[in-house]
Amino acid sequence: MTVAKYAIILAAGKGTRMKSKLYKVLHPIAGRPMVDHVLTEIEANNMDEVVTIVGHGAEKVEETLGDRSEYALQAEQLGTGHAVLQAEKILKDKEGMTIIANGDTPLLTAKTFGELFEYHKEKGAAATVLTAQAEDPTGYGRIIRNEIGIVEKIVEQKDATIQEANVQEINTGVYCFDNKTLFAALHEVTNDNAQGEYYLTDVMEILKKQGKIVAAYRMKDFSESMGVNDRVALSAATKVMQRRINEMHMRNGVTLVDPDNTYIECDVKIGSDTVIEPGVYLKGKTVIGEDCYIGAHSEIIDSIVHDNVTVTASYLEDSVMETQSNIGPYSHLRPQAHIGEAAHIGNFVEIKNASIGKSTKVGHLTYVGDATLGKDINVGCGVVFVNYDGVNKHHTNVGDHSFIGSGSNLVAPLEVGDHAFIAAGSTITDNVDSHDLGIARGRQVNKKGYFDKLPVADAPEIN
Repeated sequence: MTVAKYAIILAAGKGTRMKSKLYKVLHPIAGRPMVDHVLTEIEANNMDEVVTIVGHGAEKVEETLGDRSEYALQAEQLGTGHAVLQAEKILKDKEGMTIIANGDTPLLTAKTFGELFEYHKEKGAAATVLTAQAEDPTGYGRIIRNEIGIVEKIVEQKDATIQEANVQEINTGVYCFDNKTLFAALHEVTNDNAQGEYYLTDVMEILKKQGKIVAAYRMKDFSESMGVNDRVALSAATKVMQRRINEMHMRNGVTLVDPDNTYIECDVKIGSDTVIEPGVYLKGKTVIGEDCYIGAHSEIIDSIVHDNVTVTASYLEDSVMETQSNIGPYSHLRPQAHIGEAAHIGNFVEIKNASIGKSTKVGHLTYVGDATLGKDINVGCGVVFVNYDGVNKHHTNVGDHSFIGSGSNLVAPLEVGDHAFIAAGSTITDNVDSHDLGIARGRQVNKKGYFDKLPVADAPEIN
């Protein structure tokens, strides 16, 4: 029989220990806010409904997660039990199982959530807590079992006796409940404790007194339970996530020369037989094809790099590189740069909102902005596409098989035809037709004997 599955994500806390203007659950790990990681992994279990409890930064959290979740407001921060109770209007009368997770535990996986659901169902439990074995359990609630291993209660750190504090099995803060039983029990929770808060963990003891089954599922990987409360924990969680991501790509056929110093965000896709050198950052929705070579210290953001592309120590943002093209070192693709098949972008080149055609070469020290270049064009050193008149941006079109001489300025708006030539050192302001040569520079004049006419005092010193 299919059992409905619900989830409640607790994301109402401000997180003062982060010392940040950004609300805690919105701090990113590997390119995605923590709370988004939690929701994404929960969603993978085919949920019927998800409710996120918001408080501080409610609008920002809702904006981040959108219509993937419903929302309930916890106006006062009165504890985890009180927070869950805010979902009552949405979930109270529904049959099924409900997982509760915290929005600041970004390392939990869809597999673990799924296993918790299955264990809870298999045991016929009213409540199941997800636990882990911790070498240092400081700060965590302890799982207190009786002599035959049945869970007796969960004790918070501040309320634990010395004997209870020595227990290493910890509460991860993730639970699975029979949905109706959960909300009925929440109304019996009191705030008679050291913090004066309504603890969700007290529901376990209430259910046991009612003779209901309270189970505990111990997960294998303690690192999944890591909660993030400050920047130190944020860094530690990021390291764990990076290792996961890098291992996944390596197992899928990607070579990472030094995985400890390679930074790949969670939504990046990479084809097999691609080699990535150390110091590379791949961010956002970047897609890297097969058989590519991404050189050391390159950064690629929200870009598409097709098969057999070489990127050498360069920065790409919101751009496309077609198959067999190459770039670098030390070049910059700004948004809407499109580099055609087998095109060459050399060193110290900047390209913005421009299309570079098949087999075109832009070798070095050049700026191409707001332009369309055809195929088989040679762009010499130090060329500037002058696209801005101080008020508006203008476009330049350069036809196939053209030659742009070094040190030229192409002042937009401008049309340069197929097989056209621009003489080196020219400032071109008028269109150049196909097969024509454009020259726009002052005629050279040599002043014979100029040095001899200078007063001796004014003459340059000759070493």
